[in-house]
Amino acid sequence: IAYADGTTVQVKFWDHGAGMDMVTDMLPGGSGDHSKANMGMTLSQDTVPAGEVTFHATNDSKETVHEMLVIPLKDGALPPVKTAENEIDEDTAGALGEIAETEPGKDGTVTFNLQPGTYLLACNIAGHYTNGMWVQLTVK
Repeated sequence: IAYADGTTVQVKFWDHGAGMDMVTDMLPGGSGDHSKANMGMTLSQDTVPAGEVTFHATNDSKETVHEMLVIPLKDGALPPVKTAENEIDEDTAGALGEIAETEPGKDGTVTFNLQPGTYLLACNIAGHYTNGMWVQLTVK
């Protein structure tokens, strides 16, 4: 796959299948052990230079749709979660954009011009973020 000049980060969406237990304590900085999450995403690198960054995501799930929001974290503050919906409040989170809902076995790509800072990459399908489907990216 050829991309424009800049950095490409390979992202893999994964989960333990449709019958997995959903938990709610896997938020960044939370008390849950993120290594025990039932779903998540992995990055080919977690630090990239500022500038054009392309994310190419593959959904390795056999049954579950996933997506990926890109949210700059300001002063380490996490995005607000709408409790009733069990998802990030996209209206106030300041998301730059996303790789939209990606079916199992499919891919998605998005490119941003990222400034130095810390970014949260998170699936915002109901329950996925709080179940551990997030990673942080550092841009230097």
